[in-house]
Amino acid sequence: MEKPIAKFLTSLLLALGLVLATGHIASAQNACLDKRAIQDEVASGQIMSLDAVLASAGIDGNQKILSVQVCDQGGRMVYVIGVLSPDGQAQNLVLGAQ
Repeated sequence: MEKPIAKFLTSLLLALGLVLATGHIASAQNACLDKRAIQDEVASGQIMSLDAVLASAGIDGNQKILSVQVCDQGGRMVYVIGVLSPDGQAQNLVLGAQ
């Protein structure tokens, strides 16, 4: 019984670290959009919706989304998406937004 708890805690700590790391990266770049700006960019057709980006990348719908940001990465708008896979692995996905 101890092993499932340890696995859960490890996954939780990884997810927390991912969220903190993503926030740190975003603030260092100072080029990420806030939620309202993301909505405006999607509505105007400047970037794709999150659902469209995930579908075009063939991302498994079973992954839990932990965080979403849209940032300028060298003149290219990208989604930085923190996900937690069904097996408990946390990772950042960087996918083109346009």
